[in-house]
Amino acid sequence: MIAQFILSILLGGILLYAWTECRRSPAVSFLSVVVATAGLYFVWVPSHSTQLAQWVGIGRGVDLILYVWVCISLILLLSLHLKLRMQMELVTMLARKLALADARRLLSEKAKPAPAQGDLGFFPSPMLAPTLEPQTHKTYH
Repeated sequence: MIAQFILSILLGGILLYAWTECRRSPAVSFLSVVVATAGLYFVWVPSHSTQLAQWVGIGRGVDLILYVWVCISLILLLSLHLKLRMQMELVTMLARKLALADARRLLSEKAKPAPAQGDLGFFPSPMLAPTLEPQTHKTYH
């Protein structure tokens, strides 16, 4: 009886979360409500899960619920992996575009004529002259 109350509280929390997320993600919210409602039903009427399990060819209702839980978890894991992969590809694409834009900017700056020696004022070296942009690490080949 204690397990039924604990599981009911947990499944009720899932229902509450699904209700609050309905506007942001209706499909996930709907599936969460369906699964949590089915879970609540089988928590309070476990004999029906055993009957359903025997109908589909599985010995116990707990085994059926465990198999379904594993399948749902694997589907969610695959979905999260694919979304993370898409995000990483997007970050890579943005980094490439940013690097190309920075390279184009540097090339256009190099194409400008070099300042005359008198333009540097009292600075003995161009490296010591003040710049508008922060200096980046330069490599020489």
